[in-house]
Amino acid sequence: MRMLIGALAAVALTGCMGPGMNQTRTTGPTKSFTSSKAENVVAQCIQFSWQDDAVFGVDAAAYLQPGYKDGSTVYTRGAEFFADVRHEGAGTVVDYYATNSKPIGARRLAAVATCL
Repeated sequence: MRMLIGALAAVALTGCMGPGMNQTRTTGPTKSFTSSKAENVVAQCIQFSWQDDAVFGVDAAAYLQPGYKDGSTVYTRGAEFFADVRHEGAGTVVDYYATNSKPIGARRLAAVATCL
């Protein structure tokens, strides 16, 4: 039963990464970064920092899923903000996307920068 609930939760969260995110990707990232850290370390750091209640309050939700093409994607509820994190060359590339211009986006972007 637990496995069924876990599988259903994974499917539900995968639905959040649907056409809206793919459409946002076609316009290009809001900001791109590079890091010498490992991809999984950067992705987990972004997820953890986006879950900080003191910074994001009721918007402190972040999910980590397998990436768009490879690597990982960290995204918020409703996928308003997300980051594609992937290994490239000797380092890691982070593409940050914001689907709107809410002030909280600047805080999410700053949190990404601290993980590099």
